[in-house]
Amino acid sequence: MTSPDRGAPTAAAVLGPAGSPAPLPDVAPADVRRETAQAPPPVAVAPRRPRRAGAVIGASIGIALGAAALLFVLLYMMLALGPGLVVAGGVMAFIPLLIVLLGLRWIDRWEPEPRSALIFAFLWGAGVSVLLALLVDAEIQGMIASSGGDPAAFEFVGAAVQAPVVEEFGKGLGLLLLFWFGRRHFDGPVDGIVYAAAVGAGFAFTENIQYFGIALAQSNGSIAGVGEIFVIRGLMSPFAHVMFTAFTGLALGIAARRANGFLGVFYFLLGLIPAVLLHAFWNGALFFVYDFYGYYALIQVPIFLMVVGLVVLLRRAEAALTRQRLAEYAAVGWFAPEEVTALATPAGRRTAMSWARPRGLGRVMKRYIRDATRLAFARHRIVTGRAHIGAQADESALLASILESRRALRGPAAPAV
Repeated sequence: MTSPDRGAPTAAAVLGPAGSPAPLPDVAPADVRRETAQAPPPVAVAPRRPRRAGAVIGASIGIALGAAALLFVLLYMMLALGPGLVVAGGVMAFIPLLIVLLGLRWIDRWEPEPRSALIFAFLWGAGVSVLLALLVDAEIQGMIASSGGDPAAFEFVGAAVQAPVVEEFGKGLGLLLLFWFGRRHFDGPVDGIVYAAAVGAGFAFTENIQYFGIALAQSNGSIAGVGEIFVIRGLMSPFAHVMFTAFTGLALGIAARRANGFLGVFYFLLGLIPAVLLHAFWNGALFFVYDFYGYYALIQVPIFLMVVGLVVLLRRAEAALTRQRLAEYAAVGWFAPEEVTALATPAGRRTAMSWARPRGLGRVMKRYIRDATRLAFARHRIVTGRAHIGAQADESALLASILESRRALRGPAAPAV
């Protein structure tokens, strides 16, 4: 263990013998302990950590593939509907997308995920998942045309069986890829739901372009039919695909804290079951329900509220975990108790941001809070036996960043409180 009087932080927090708790991080250097004893103001300048070349290349490839798939799907729609209807449908689809993105921002506020991962998730849903669904649908429609049969029965099977299975599997594959290749940023259930929301938002956006474009083509100048489908899909159920896929993301988020990459496949398949069933129930009920708005109020609204309640509980658990892990660092001198309160509680964060914004340091404060939260989750990976997922390297880099932040804050350019 490094002597407490030496300057550079090290990542010596390693998992102890089987069945024993993980040791605390190294005792902070003496100068750091002196600084934390002085209770610094709740702001710091956190330098950016260098991005790993492999992660940048992997993210770039994934985003490029998703964008290419989305472009192919849009070109296909333009050939089928015409560019004008696709553009008009896209404008209409942007409104429910905006609603979902605001909800995603609320879910992801405590420990924000990397933008590159969220962009990949969105493009996977909007491009790759839709493309897979279109290819499977084209193949099945060909089989139906050649076999004959009752069109109404095929329509029900397509909506209540084919679509839920194919679409949830396609969306879930993107989550599984993030689970395999983005484990550093896949820390638990909330992360799984966030990525699932991004995938679902992308899928719903592209699907809405198609639905709205078809409705416009069939409207014959009347806005009644177009208005109704916009209200139902765009305003009453913009979170439908998000809720379905959230179960797959939740399962993979649980796996992220318990299983390795291979066992993650089991959790993936386990999460697909409720995702497919809820999707099938959502689609299939429309064939038997004659009062859609009554059904929506009695069934769909309670389901949505239950999912929101689950997210609230999971976010509270993340806040408690953050405070617990940062308190471990405070116990050995890396933070003052006041800093833990400012960084790891909702009220403390609001106070810190209120202090920072008038001084033009809002962005800096956000970065500092984000780094401290990631430090807590890196520590949690170590404690739970997942240090091999880059946790110790992340811990060392984040501790160094926090030291630099505090010293920059105490420099002559730092504003007085």
